[in-house]
Amino acid sequence: MTARSIRVLGIDPGLTRCGVGVVDVDGARRATLVHVGVIRTPVDAPIGERLAGVAAGLRAVLGEHEPDAVAVERVFAQQNLQTVMGTAQASGVALLVAAEAGLPAATHTPSEVKAAVTGYGSADKRQVQAMIARILRLDSPPQPADAADALAIAICHAWRRGAASAAAGALTPAQKAWADAERVARTYIR
Repeated sequence: MTARSIRVLGIDPGLTRCGVGVVDVDGARRATLVHVGVIRTPVDAPIGERLAGVAAGLRAVLGEHEPDAVAVERVFAQQNLQTVMGTAQASGVALLVAAEAGLPAATHTPSEVKAAVTGYGSADKRQVQAMIARILRLDSPPQPADAADALAIAICHAWRRGAASAAAGALTPAQKAWADAERVARTYIR
């Protein structure tokens, strides 16, 4: 990693499969794959053990790859309440592990991630996977989809918040306008 790069750990939270992807992104928005994988927990294990397994897996990735920031996919409502609860719990564990490590953490919605990497907020999984392979100059998309999603989350974060700021030491006018708009929107949401 060069001094002008940012290393981001992207997390696609889940209890059965928690996708993790680490990328280095330079000031010119060139992304390089550092690590990709999936943390798995047994579906028949008690919830506490599964969450502890996710936390242990995340701590191992943090320790090995030492990212500068963590980005987690924001949980959204789905039809299956049990699925959304498990995803929300894994997301909370991811944010906790990042905080324990003293790392800045952010969440991004699925449509934000899709728009960042494909230019279209309603892109399907296949389109996202194809773009991740192209962005990272890979021969084929990372498998399973949870792993590709984690890389997309990391790239989205670096492109939207991190790399240009880390490289230039300040926000570009467009990034500043975006950050200001997000700050205003948050005041009205609360």
